[in-house]
Amino acid sequence: MLGFSQRSLANLLFWVTQKKWFLISLLVGTALFLLPTPNGLTLEGYRIIIIVITALMMIITEPIPLPAIAIYILVMEVFLGIGSPEEISHSFMNDAVFFIMGSLMLAVAIVQQGWDKRIALGIIRLTGNKTNNIVFGFTAISAILSSFIGEHTVAALMLPIAMTLIKYTSKDSEKVTGLSAVLLFAIAYGALIGSIGTPSGGGRNVIMMAYLKDHGLSISYLGWMMKVYPLVLILIPIVSWILQKSIVPEYLRLDTGVRKLVVQVSKLPELTGRNTIAVFIFFLVFLGWVFLSESLGLGTIALSGVLLYLIAGFVKWEDLSRNTHWGVIILFGATISLGANIKNTGAALWLANQVINVFGSIMDIFPFATDTIIVIMTTILANVLSSSATVAVLGPITLNLGSDALHLGMVTAIASAFGFFTAVAAPACTIVYSSGLVNAKDFLKAGWKVGVVSIIIVILYANTFWSIFF
Repeated sequence: MLGFSQRSLANLLFWVTQKKWFLISLLVGTALFLLPTPNGLTLEGYRIIIIVITALMMIITEPIPLPAIAIYILVMEVFLGIGSPEEISHSFMNDAVFFIMGSLMLAVAIVQQGWDKRIALGIIRLTGNKTNNIVFGFTAISAILSSFIGEHTVAALMLPIAMTLIKYTSKDSEKVTGLSAVLLFAIAYGALIGSIGTPSGGGRNVIMMAYLKDHGLSISYLGWMMKVYPLVLILIPIVSWILQKSIVPEYLRLDTGVRKLVVQVSKLPELTGRNTIAVFIFFLVFLGWVFLSESLGLGTIALSGVLLYLIAGFVKWEDLSRNTHWGVIILFGATISLGANIKNTGAALWLANQVINVFGSIMDIFPFATDTIIVIMTTILANVLSSSATVAVLGPITLNLGSDALHLGMVTAIASAFGFFTAVAAPACTIVYSSGLVNAKDFLKAGWKVGVVSIIIVILYANTFWSIFF
């Protein structure tokens, strides 16, 4: 019949089964499209909300790859008349996307230098052989590194270090489940809390900076650090302590593992002037972010660092092309475009008014209520979606929930990093989960404590430290 065989129909039914959530999302979008536009909302604003709802459904169920969902967002923005192709293209490609692209490429260049084992030995020399001290060292180093080179890079860099110590301590992974969990969570959670410390810690921070700029507000790289880095330093010992109390390791000292690590590092080639130059280039990039970001842009500075690495021969273009996550770049660009159009169509203001209508009385009566609502709402969404997608969707809304948009935006960006509860909430969590040494239930066991304490601390911090010093 019409050239279709039984096999073709079977393949079609299989495809429908595999893509059912994609089709359900489209059906939901079609049904919403046929409904009348809500009062007070523009037609374009209603249509961008439809795109948000269908995209969120796809991100949660992932019937198609995330980069494909990003392309869906861009295509639908044009098809539904949110903007012309030129306008949508302009909203997709900006300095924030350049920054993400440059940061991912810088990460590839850094990993190519092979610093993992040396960093591991450096941590051990600072902490000693006691497991609790090593947990603190892993948390602190992961936090500090992720502030500048991104949580996913730090997790990927630190994971083999932890696995080396675990493997050298016991070849039977079943005998070191507690040790494995506490070390790997120290990496993942340390990377998450450190990622809030600077704009280069995560794409979510740059997305928020772009939204603030649209509101006529700006904050420099150094200004961000001054406001947020003390919070990172407060959270490091607290998170480390919670992990040590929540998960009991089988070994109180890692003498055997440390001895084997020392032997392994001693066999590595000695550092040369070339390694020093590679570190110096990254230091120049960091100085550029601190002092020149407002005039040159974070993205241009990151790409300048990549250019220097290529010119000096520290990395080949083939390595960058093969190891850079291009799908992540497309996803960031699409979420930035989505967020910009949520604001431009008036949908962000309309949604903010709905939140105020529901929680307005609470916000007026209780101190810190607005921050509490934002932090809880952002944390919940960040554990379902990626942190960047969370900021892209909520950022334009939360900026309209009060008079101090800078304060509200910063709180949103910080809370979006609290993906402690699930293995898929953040790249750092997914990376340590991929080791096979921890399971999904382990995340909830320790993560809910870290999450609740972090929520309380950030609310108190934003309303005390910022009020006093800023």
